[in-house]
Amino acid sequence: MSANYAQIDPIDNLIVAIDNLPKGLKTVVNGEEIILKENIKSKHKFALKDFAVGDEIFMYGVLVGKAVLPIQKGEAITTENIKHASADFNDSNEKFVWTAPDTSNFENRTFNGYHRKDGSVGTGNYWLVIPLTFCENRNIDVLEGALSEKLGYETKKDFAVYTDALIAQYKAGASTEDIYNTPIIATKEEMAKNRLFPNVDGIKFLTHDGGCGGIRQDSEVLCNLLAGYIANPNVAGATIFSLGCQNAQIEMLEKALKIKDPNGYKPVHYLEQQKIASERELIEQAVKHTFVGLMEANKIERKPAPLNKLVLGLECGGSDGFSGISANPSLGYAADLLAALGGSPVLSEFPELNGVEQNIINRCVNEDDAKKFSSIMRSYSAAAVAVGSGFEANPSPGNIKDGLITDAMKSAGAAKKGGTSPVVEVLDYAEKITKPGLNLLCTPGNDVESTTGLAGSGCNVIVFTTGLGTPTGNPITPVLKMSSNTELYERMNDIIDINAGTVITGEDTIQTMGEKILDHVIRVASGETPSKAVVKGHNDFIPWKRGISL
Repeated sequence: MSANYAQIDPIDNLIVAIDNLPKGLKTVVNGEEIILKENIKSKHKFALKDFAVGDEIFMYGVLVGKAVLPIQKGEAITTENIKHASADFNDSNEKFVWTAPDTSNFENRTFNGYHRKDGSVGTGNYWLVIPLTFCENRNIDVLEGALSEKLGYETKKDFAVYTDALIAQYKAGASTEDIYNTPIIATKEEMAKNRLFPNVDGIKFLTHDGGCGGIRQDSEVLCNLLAGYIANPNVAGATIFSLGCQNAQIEMLEKALKIKDPNGYKPVHYLEQQKIASERELIEQAVKHTFVGLMEANKIERKPAPLNKLVLGLECGGSDGFSGISANPSLGYAADLLAALGGSPVLSEFPELNGVEQNIINRCVNEDDAKKFSSIMRSYSAAAVAVGSGFEANPSPGNIKDGLITDAMKSAGAAKKGGTSPVVEVLDYAEKITKPGLNLLCTPGNDVESTTGLAGSGCNVIVFTTGLGTPTGNPITPVLKMSSNTELYERMNDIIDINAGTVITGEDTIQTMGEKILDHVIRVASGETPSKAVVKGHNDFIPWKRGISL
């Protein structure tokens, strides 16, 4: 894609500016000459034809808006002259035939992962420390201070100071010169090399503000989510802190975990503060249980696994006008490759499927899933309207500034992440992913609430597309950031893993970029190439309380 402008779908009556286009420029689309009536910024759109008030506007082959003012051919499309509009949908799904992509380049590929007793394979090996209520967050912080740095794991500082080395030297009778010559500073990389448990990738401390107060359903959703984190193949086991009187009781978590890990393969240690004599004893028990858990987790080593053990979360955030043209369809092609190989790509962010519902319903393998998806979308939309909002309020100021001016326009591009394969199951928030093929997972469009949900449903790796840039990560699942444009990749290279901007410049096609994405995913899953979010320690964790979040 190297032209200065592009029509994405043959029925589109909007044209995307690939570069900044000056007023007066003559363009030719489908043999018809258009003279631009004004300057058109890169990523923004101009009219292919004259629009009267009420005329429907299409992009990506779907309805994305209606004109609220007369618009001349060659005039810029803005928030002033169009408003959000999306096509209606029904529960009936048509017979769907899918042509799978060529997977020959990946047929014999494997990744090196951590094999679990339930048959799943992790791309990481973590121990979790989790509070059931915000009242225990302080104790979680104490445990983190006692364990992380001492064992060579992630520190919030850029380096660690080992005063213990000076103390040891002093006790051994060292001279002043010896003290000055003793190195005591270690970088994060040096700490990692000296880990006591080299096969354990980290201890993750998941503090949150839930578990008590609010409505009882919030605590149930939280426990389902936390159970999903414990059951995630990237996790070896967990230490759980409970106060004792909160809504999110230990029994509630145990019940949720029984559904996700029915055989009880994961070791989980529960500590209830109100049943323990002192805070000192609580911390002592927690440290010892966690240390023993790390000893056991360290016995697991990476071994080859087939690609069908990959559960790939498909996420986007900070999207721009190029996201639906380069990054998202490329990720969609990678998702199609994985689905054809027997893996499980997972598409989330239901508010960002507004306007493409019928396409997704038609792709559902089972009629019950088609009805479930339809029901969730309608109830989600109604709940947003009930509080004075709606899906049309989804696009952020950054989205709008970079060319995504209606929710349907944003959604049509965002849905490209899901590729073209059949939908094998529709899951509500925190439900476990069990089927190979494309899964749909209900989450909000909020980046961190969504990635938190993807990991809680079992994703062992996530690819996150962005046009504006974001540092979002996850505590247990590696999050690879992919830019929709090269300028972003070069400017924020410290946090962006993959550049899909080469699709815009014509160096790559959707297909070649999709293969590059899957290849990168395999290397990250094998521990060969850490995602930059992992390197930076981006451990974002925000449980969804099921209130309205767009």
